[in-house]
Amino acid sequence: MKAASFVTGLFAASMLATPAFAQTPPKPKLIVAISVDQFSTDVFNEYRAGFTSGLKRLTGGIVFPRGHQSHAATETCPGHSTILTGGRPSRTGIIANDWQNPALERKTKDGKPIFEVYCAEKPGAVGSNAADQEISTQFLRIPTLGDRMKAMTPATRVVAVSGKDRAAVMMGGKTADTTIWWIGKAFGTYAGKEASLPPTLAAINARATAAIAKPLIQKLPAGCASHARAVPVSTTETVGTLKTRKAGNAGGWRATPEFDAMTLDVALAATNQLKLGKGEATDVLAISFSATDYVGHTFGTSGAETCAQMAALDATLGRLFSTLDKMGTAYAVVLTADHGGHDLPERNAANGLPAAERVDIMLSAQAVGGRLAKQFSLADNALIGRAPFGDMYLRASVPADKRAAVRDAAVAFYRAHRQVVAVFTKDELIAAQPPAGPVDEWSLIERAKASFDAERSGDFLVLLKPYVTPIPDASFGYVATHGSPWGYDRRVPILFWWKGAAAFEQPNAVETVDILPTLASLIGLPVPASEIDGRCLDLVAGAESNCGK
Repeated sequence: MKAASFVTGLFAASMLATPAFAQTPPKPKLIVAISVDQFSTDVFNEYRAGFTSGLKRLTGGIVFPRGHQSHAATETCPGHSTILTGGRPSRTGIIANDWQNPALERKTKDGKPIFEVYCAEKPGAVGSNAADQEISTQFLRIPTLGDRMKAMTPATRVVAVSGKDRAAVMMGGKTADTTIWWIGKAFGTYAGKEASLPPTLAAINARATAAIAKPLIQKLPAGCASHARAVPVSTTETVGTLKTRKAGNAGGWRATPEFDAMTLDVALAATNQLKLGKGEATDVLAISFSATDYVGHTFGTSGAETCAQMAALDATLGRLFSTLDKMGTAYAVVLTADHGGHDLPERNAANGLPAAERVDIMLSAQAVGGRLAKQFSLADNALIGRAPFGDMYLRASVPADKRAAVRDAAVAFYRAHRQVVAVFTKDELIAAQPPAGPVDEWSLIERAKASFDAERSGDFLVLLKPYVTPIPDASFGYVATHGSPWGYDRRVPILFWWKGAAAFEQPNAVETVDILPTLASLIGLPVPASEIDGRCLDLVAGAESNCGK
């Protein structure tokens, strides 16, 4: 056979061997939207080859490995607010997990003033943190996918379940039939909405109580041995070796695979209660798995703990899909994350990244504001802020004739610090153009603009340099975190799957705000382009498209 005919023959044979996939996806009866809290593209790529169950199924679908939470404030609440709304935080109004309102002084239980507004609190509620507040959707400014579906077809049922209230609230939206999250020691819901809970939830909560009461001895999964290396984070503590969790430690229990497994049990109970996917309309099941985030914060993202968590998450998702398969209904899945994360600087510095370091505690709003109070002879600390970076606010007590000078002095101090890469004032962010072009090439001010809300954002925004962990030391309870405008916190996988989908991978950068219009295209839901920031992603290999013309 001549070379040309040999190649032609191979091409023809390959065409005959190609499976016949439907060129347009079937309209699903159930949309399953999954968020894995703090699941960066870096972690996804590191463990991708070892997935054998649920995550392996998803990697056999439509893969966008370079998805982005495009904004600068890469935290849980703003990230979850983008996934099923199609809006960046500048549109959803959810600029951070919490922000400050200098005019709204409240008191902690011990009488100290506090100005924080929690992203999922009921406005006007008294309290100093999520545990003290009534949870609400009122700060979310735009509708979720479920809200839009129910407005068009009231028969649609929506369930949102998470280990965190803010994740369930932001994915479920204002009209969800059932919204459930972990409330300290048990799964629960909004005050006054207890009747919406599945009757089997009490038994699940009892199992959670029993699990917390026992020590957990995790076995190192096969393939994780190379990740097991002790890394000192203080004179007495190390991470990286998959330690035993002590009995009775409810907070520590959240950083174990049992937490995700129990979250799934709750989601399946609510699915059965409402018979999702069995009615006349398409339904929505939104699940946010939180354990990966707690593992990342407590132990970092590159040790034995994360390796074990990835293996367990893979199995948990496998159990979810196996259960859905047995339901016999057509369903479509999307999986992404609310943000990425970065490993602890001690391990990074030892593994070829000498620039990794912890933030200077003197960058805190309290420290800088104290300096300014002395400089300008102020009665109170000049600044309000919850971290050594992010939004900073002038205290309301700063006199009107000194406010501009105090702000300018604060901005100058931060800009001069070696760990700070940029400071943007409110005026600069108001004047900045909305971000445009490929999301992975946005400038810093474009990333900040995507998180900016003139009513809720600070008087200025502080951004730290890459690899500066904004936790001064491990005594604060966490060793690693996220929240930066850098790629390791912005990049997240976006994976779509349905039965019979033709698999392909699109390596170019996309955004999580693209998920809503993409899912809407599968079910024929009209979404005006002027109401969102995302665009429909073409999920059909070949000439056809789910996005229309």
